[in-house]
Amino acid sequence: MPKNRRAIASRQHKLARTAASWLLLFAILTTTFIPSWVGAQDERVTVRLDGRSVFRVSAVENNDAQARARQIERRMNRLLENPEAIAAPRIETTRTNRAERVITIAGVPVVTVTPADAQDNLTTVDALATQWSQAINAALKRASGRRFSPWGRFVAEVQASVATAFGRLLESAIAIVPRAIASLLVIGLFWAIATTVRWLMRIIFRHIVEDLTVENLIKQVAYYAVWTLGVIVALDAFGFDPRTVATGLGLTGLALGFALKDILSNFVSGILILILRPFELGDQIVVGETEGNVERIELRATQLRTYDGRVVLVPNAEVFTSLIINNTAAPVRRSSVELFIGYDSDLQKVVNAVTDAAQSAAGVLAEPRVSVRIRELGQDDVVVEVRFWTDSRRSDFVATTSAVRIAIVGALKQAGIGLPDPDVRILVPRHVDSWQAALGVGNSSKSQNSQR
Repeated sequence: MPKNRRAIASRQHKLARTAASWLLLFAILTTTFIPSWVGAQDERVTVRLDGRSVFRVSAVENNDAQARARQIERRMNRLLENPEAIAAPRIETTRTNRAERVITIAGVPVVTVTPADAQDNLTTVDALATQWSQAINAALKRASGRRFSPWGRFVAEVQASVATAFGRLLESAIAIVPRAIASLLVIGLFWAIATTVRWLMRIIFRHIVEDLTVENLIKQVAYYAVWTLGVIVALDAFGFDPRTVATGLGLTGLALGFALKDILSNFVSGILILILRPFELGDQIVVGETEGNVERIELRATQLRTYDGRVVLVPNAEVFTSLIINNTAAPVRRSSVELFIGYDSDLQKVVNAVTDAAQSAAGVLAEPRVSVRIRELGQDDVVVEVRFWTDSRRSDFVATTSAVRIAIVGALKQAGIGLPDPDVRILVPRHVDSWQAALGVGNSSKSQNSQR
């Protein structure tokens, strides 16, 4: 795959991953706070009879608007069970509160009109009570006229259920869809702002900051800060109260903490890695069984590119708690090469030849100097270790080590020093006397000695 297509695919994958993460967060918040949102934001609910709107009610002290509307609908449906007993509505004053009015039908209280209802409808309590009583009377007359026969009652109930369901769906859509569109527009706007801010900071810090890790930290903090602000504004546009969201997060923080334990652990670990900086962008590190070049340090995972070209994403929690070997923390790194020399070779001549060859190899630093040590006296040969210093980057490190091996072999051949032949092996039996007795070697030698 060409590089540009690969870059486009990677960019699309990152965009999809970011969008999925924020949609997941938005879904969690919506699921968590939808009850409080319905009660707080949908302040007025329509009372329906046979699917038709009668009037709208607001929340009272004991019930929210939705529960109050359903209660009024249940009372009117009970009255329709005996259409012939339905009488004209009456408006009465409550005994507990003289400022309220109760609309009753055949002695059954249907709805209580409060001063808050009058304020919401910009009228007086008596005028609103009269208006509601007339609406109830007209709705009951219309509905009762369809229920005088059993078949008519069945058809009316079916039509009422369907009409009510679609009416509530349409009402919810009118209330929610504009807010949802506004929230999506806000999310899109802040996504563009966050992307622009990150692009501008990349250009600005490229000239004023040389540390890529500091640049990456500042860019990611600014990017996600803009995203957080955008989510708060989007929630407000959707109808959530930010203070209610904050309170809900405080109450459900423990549950969310257990549910998102790994995500939060990686997020906090990513921030600590960016602040403490045990390694930087471009370093070559070893984390567990993974070794590679650090390409990105994100808030969720650290991206490594292995030496065979594969990309590995290591979770930040694992990176932060694991043993990390930073091969490029220092500019130079020591390497070593082992070789095996026979006992019949001149060791001092070998040391001189190997030292000069290793020191002259491409990539070996002049200081510290090459050192040669006799590591082990083996059964068949002498183990010699050649230590030298080179650039700590793996490309130079591996290439220099190979160059040293080539130079050592050439120097030993030029000096006439023999190297071990892998095809020649000396086998010594463990019990020599037994083998000699079996082969008759020992007996023949003894007889010759006796004849002498």
